[in-house]
Amino acid sequence: EVQLVESGGGLVQAGGSLRLSCAASGFRFADYSKGWFRQAPGQGRERVACIQSDSTLHYADSVKGRFTISSDNAKDTVYLQMNSLEPEDTAVYYCAADWLCSTMRPGFGYWGQGTQVTVSS
Repeated sequence: EVQLVESGGGLVQAGGSLRLSCAASGFRFADYSKGWFRQAPGQGRERVACIQSDSTLHYADSVKGRFTISSDNAKDTVYLQMNSLEPEDTAVYYCAADWLCSTMRPGFGYWGQGTQVTVSS
């Protein structure tokens, strides 16, 4: 059974940091690209960061310089380090896995259940 389980969300003040983790099982983790998405209330799901299987990184403009995605293939875990958090970063954060970052979207590939991140001003 394929599973992606996120953890590390919570409530943090603006300017603070959080580290999200996503533990994967049931598929060849190292062969897949891994991504983090977020969805704020009333908005669509936005790709925040992605790391391809060749380690190429992609970031949304809104998080460049503040968020860092990394992957530990030995632990089948992908991380999202979030620094200098802003209230606008408040959302449910999802991890996902698919062959390519460019094809990663809801309804395709593997998805976790999400973890809430709330940034207070």
